[in-house]
Amino acid sequence: MNVLRNTVSILFLVLFAVTARAGDDPFVGLWVLDVANSQYPSGTGPESMIVEMKPAGNGVQYRSDAQYANGRMVHSEYTADYDGNQAIVMGNRGMMFPVFLKRVDSRVVVASYTKSLQIVATSERVVSPDGLHMTITTIATTPSGQKVTTVGIFNKRIPPASLNPALMSKSLGRSPRSLSNDQRKGRCV
Repeated sequence: MNVLRNTVSILFLVLFAVTARAGDDPFVGLWVLDVANSQYPSGTGPESMIVEMKPAGNGVQYRSDAQYANGRMVHSEYTADYDGNQAIVMGNRGMMFPVFLKRVDSRVVVASYTKSLQIVATSERVVSPDGLHMTITTIATTPSGQKVTTVGIFNKRIPPASLNPALMSKSLGRSPRSLSNDQRKGRCV
């Protein structure tokens, strides 16, 4: 019985630590590109882009999907720690430039992309103090040596209260358990 109690206690502590760490990283979440307020050289920016970051080790699991005016879709994903070590980036066309992540402070991460051991692009990701906006400023070098700067403005997508039983119960004055399945799923009853 004590072994079971100790095992359950350890599992609870591990889950609590993982959950607490995920809540501490302002980069974790689903981010949607605000096309109107972003700055890309004419004709080069995506029409839409979604970035999702999940906690992973001492860093993040990153995934992005972008769509361009010509119909081209670009997908990329990687898992990297914030320790400056190289991580492989995979895309819809295979391996892309490796990335190195370095956390500057709690709201700033620098991502450096390399080709043939040379840095070809650096992205500074900054999350606003309220945690609802992220600015990604990227400086890239073209094959001809020209520097190009882009600024992507992203807004964090927060699930509506109707999808969160705890928030929904507050607004309805009932506990989540007293709600019907339809109410928990945000359907009108």
